[in-house]
Amino acid sequence: MGTIVGATVGAVLGGLGGKDFAEVIDATVEDDYWRKNYLSRAYVRQGDVFDDYGPAYRFGVDSYGRYKGRTFDQSEAELMGQWEHNRGSSSLAWDRARHASRDSWQRVSDSAERSKNHVR
Repeated sequence: MGTIVGATVGAVLGGLGGKDFAEVIDATVEDDYWRKNYLSRAYVRQGDVFDDYGPAYRFGVDSYGRYKGRTFDQSEAELMGQWEHNRGSSSLAWDRARHASRDSWQRVSDSAERSKNHVR
């Protein structure tokens, strides 16, 4: 699945030329990926539900685009301050949501890097 997404993103990026990667992130693809894979993550506790993690995954994806050129660690203090406003119905406090947000940020970052290298 990740290979297909990476190839698709690479093809889209090749056709877009100067557009930013953040403009081509498919939130539906990301949501589907995390919905299917969240239970495999070490930070998910037994009995946790996707509805608590979904907003954190979306927050990580969205934040990657807003903080272009920065790492998650460089942005975390600001993200922590924004989590309460962005958490929606999630019951997770930042200390737990940060893991999911970091995971989704990293997935998008990795896809962007693969696509950038593929387009060159």
